[in-house]
Amino acid sequence: MRYINSETITLQKTTQIADGLAELAAVASVYPFRVTPAYAALIRQPGDAVWRQCVPDPCELADDGQLPDPLAEASLSPVPGLIHRYPDRAVLLVSNRCPVYCRFCMRKRHVGEGDAPLGRDALERVLAYIAATPAIRDVVLSGGDPLMLDDGSLLHVLTRLRAISHVAVIRIGTRIPVTLPQRVTNELCLLLKRFHPLYINTHFNHPAEITPGSAAACGLLADAGIPLGNQTVLLRGVNDDVETMHELMTGLLRLRVRPYYLHQMDLVRGTAHFRTPLSTGLEIIRALRGHVSGMAVPHFVIDLPGGRGKVPILPDAVEREGDLYWLRNYLGERIAYRDVTAPRG
Repeated sequence: MRYINSETITLQKTTQIADGLAELAAVASVYPFRVTPAYAALIRQPGDAVWRQCVPDPCELADDGQLPDPLAEASLSPVPGLIHRYPDRAVLLVSNRCPVYCRFCMRKRHVGEGDAPLGRDALERVLAYIAATPAIRDVVLSGGDPLMLDDGSLLHVLTRLRAISHVAVIRIGTRIPVTLPQRVTNELCLLLKRFHPLYINTHFNHPAEITPGSAAACGLLADAGIPLGNQTVLLRGVNDDVETMHELMTGLLRLRVRPYYLHQMDLVRGTAHFRTPLSTGLEIIRALRGHVSGMAVPHFVIDLPGGRGKVPILPDAVEREGDLYWLRNYLGERIAYRDVTAPRG
């Protein structure tokens, strides 16, 4: 794809990186590095909110206390390329590439490996499983970033899914409007609108990511009749304060993007330096409620370890015993969740 081949830049070419390049390169040898000029241009100074999300940090290698796959996605994968956690929904991993490799990625264990989309044979096995499982009515395209596929490949996947009668809804999770907004073209939007009902969840984490380019990309998608939601990850040093989150959530509504989820940082190896206490997210939600439109208040959720499902957390609806929280999942199970937060350094 020309957008990536011509516009992705390496660690050595990233502006403002001078000291510690070898140390950062050591991190990138374990967890791949990639950033687009559009996203790198948002960096104002080393260590700022955009920098922290895309530039390798030695802290990634110092964190070995968590699991590479805490959500047990591998055990919930009946065929390679598919995650079937909930009875009526499945996640189809159509690519392992992204324009920017986020340092907090829940799938950083394999994103960037091989740098190739799901092969045709693997895709056929995934589609056969979905077709043979009538309970699946909602398929989420994820990865990597699904919009890294070229238009022809994306058309093929969507056409095959729409041919399965019990698949009622297709969703796409993408950070492309933020990291590579020029990928969202009139041609892409014409393609996508052929497959309604189709929903897109974007991934904005900071107000600095709301740019003329990202606004234009979201506008094209919204004009194509595609409902837009947003999933934000709560990240230490990026958006873990009320003022930043207020600006982000209200700014998204102006783009016709409705805040959907605010995710507690998953317990993924290599991400401890991003993790905030649960109390931070609860305080943000408490501060937003009643002070902004209800449409601007996302659901604060934890994705429980072991693939036990997402649980919405309300400021006054959590049992706590020290650093242990008791949560109830969609099956009504009472699950212990330990609040693991790295010390501030």
